[in-house]
Amino acid sequence: MGEALLGGLLATEWAEASELAVSEKLPGVRSALVDRHPGVVVDAAPVAADGTVLAVKPDDAEAACRQVAEVGAERLVSIVTGVAIERLEDWLGGGAAVVRAVPNTPALVGAGATAIAAGHHAGEADVGWAEHVLGSVGRVVRVPEHLLDAVTGLSGSGPAYVYLVVEALVEAGVLNGLTWDLSRDLVVQTVLGSARLLQETGERPESLRSAVVSPGGTTAAGLAVLESRAVRGAVLEAVAAATDRAHQLGLH
Repeated sequence: MGEALLGGLLATEWAEASELAVSEKLPGVRSALVDRHPGVVVDAAPVAADGTVLAVKPDDAEAACRQVAEVGAERLVSIVTGVAIERLEDWLGGGAAVVRAVPNTPALVGAGATAIAAGHHAGEADVGWAEHVLGSVGRVVRVPEHLLDAVTGLSGSGPAYVYLVVEALVEAGVLNGLTWDLSRDLVVQTVLGSARLLQETGERPESLRSAVVSPGGTTAAGLAVLESRAVRGAVLEAVAAATDRAHQLGLH
């Protein structure tokens, strides 16, 4: 995810390559980053910067925060899963402006959904900076920190739910006579087009769904099966379970 942000910043010309730096402790990864992003400073240790994006594993977060604090970091955006703002602020020394973010994997293609929450010392300029950085790879919304677990359960985990549905639809096409490639192409375009229609029309999903359904028609027959199998309820339970798990992970 950190490299997705780096690529987004470069692609949108948010900054010149020479104005960006990456800290990576693994030599092999450092070498690959140098090759993929010419001009970006890549070092084993953090360098002094106007702002820092923390993109490490949760177990490495404390050490990373203390390292960036040593080089004078005053503004930090964390995309580390499950690590609360209060802990980040404590590891940074108490005075840093911290913004916590929950992105999702479509950020890899510039279509991410990210929610951010401001820390105790983060002012409007700090939150705006975080929005600008994360906006390079998709849409950004602001929420209070206590809602980030729900965001994790919905949009953070959401791509996996969508892919599961896509898998099932592709398989269904194959079982009904289509080739795998043709079925996949049709399903991907259907999902993409449906999402664009939702976004561009601003209509509620139930309204667009109703527009596809004719009484006694093919779509009505298919939807009747989905409702009888409690697909809607399963989705509600999946998001609730992921939200609960995000909360549990954040307590450790």
